[in-house]
Amino acid sequence: MNRPKVPRTPPASLVHDADDILTVRPLLWRIHRTRGDHVLAWNQLRSFGPLPTMRYDPQPEPAAPSTEGVLYAATSLAIALAETFQATRVVDTRSFGPQVTAWTPTRELRLLDLSGSWALRNGAAFALATAPKSTCRAWARRIRSTWPDLDGLSAPSTMTGGTNVVLWNPARSSLPAAPEFSRPFAEPTVRAIAARLARQALGYRLV
Repeated sequence: MNRPKVPRTPPASLVHDADDILTVRPLLWRIHRTRGDHVLAWNQLRSFGPLPTMRYDPQPEPAAPSTEGVLYAATSLAIALAETFQATRVVDTRSFGPQVTAWTPTRELRLLDLSGSWALRNGAAFALATAPKSTCRAWARRIRSTWPDLDGLSAPSTMTGGTNVVLWNPARSSLPAAPEFSRPFAEPTVRAIAARLARQALGYRLV
């Protein structure tokens, strides 16, 4: 009987080599709401979960308030746009007052790298990055409990192939008091940049 490429349940014991842990301090980008329900500050980890639409939430099932937090970021604005608006492929610059924020962590982050052979050596495959989100969340919970000191994950974007960064509780101490850049989509310069990226890099529409 053939084994699935990505088991729904990760093995009880996970392993990693030194090369699987990235020590990095990248510029991170996030697109976040400023109006409507469930608004969080740009540097606030979401503690309610797991959400069915999210891939690496570490909270236990079923969804509820938790002591575990998560924040999703990207290493470029184009990736952040692709991820945030992937469901419709329309960059909505008006609803919920979307804001673009970028920051550099105050210290180096220790992230498990999911872009290499780590998953293969732990009974899965590179396809973990595109497995059903419920499966990815099960792996995220196991990773979080196995290495509680990790700041999170460096994971390939399923939309662009670029790098997403998933931050968990230990990363709270890396978040600066103020970002390097934070502007609303309604600002003409930000809207123009988003329009160019949406059209040329992503093939998305902008409204």
